[in-house]
Amino acid sequence: MSARFRSPRRLPAAVGAFAVLGVAGLFLYDLAAVRAHHPGMRWRDELSRALERHTPADPGVLLGGGILAAAGAVLLLYALTPGLRGILPMASGHPEVRGGLERKAAAQVLRDRVMEVSGVRSVRVRVGRARIGVRAVSHFRELDDVRADLDAVLAVGVDELGLAHEVRPRVRVNRR
Repeated sequence: MSARFRSPRRLPAAVGAFAVLGVAGLFLYDLAAVRAHHPGMRWRDELSRALERHTPADPGVLLGGGILAAAGAVLLLYALTPGLRGILPMASGHPEVRGGLERKAAAQVLRDRVMEVSGVRSVRVRVGRARIGVRAVSHFRELDDVRADLDAVLAVGVDELGLAHEVRPRVRVNRR
């Protein structure tokens, strides 16, 4: 189970589903009543009279439309955002066990390891879903030697993190 972690969105999904179900059921009932030669519901007659009086430029109509548009935008945002992107899934030997590691914690662990390399003055580590960006500043060793040591340390460090997917380090070493 190396799938990405998702945030639970049960309440917004349930509210949206029940709202759509209620409105669709109300319209379907009214349509069936009219098709069966019964009078339409009273709210439909009132709505048609109100639509005759009010134009789309009226403040109440604009306010209602704005509220509905904002609610729709929020629901679309909930639907399109994947959720807990800051948690990296970890490999597990058991299919019912799921573990995750925050990106900031993984970056801190790798940063501490990189700072132990001889010749590294400072380092910045960013952990993404597929790549680890490491920017190190060296002050007294050759840059190629420092880069080789960093590659070795990062390979061991990434393996020990136990992530479910391969994450490739990208190392840059500069001198200031």
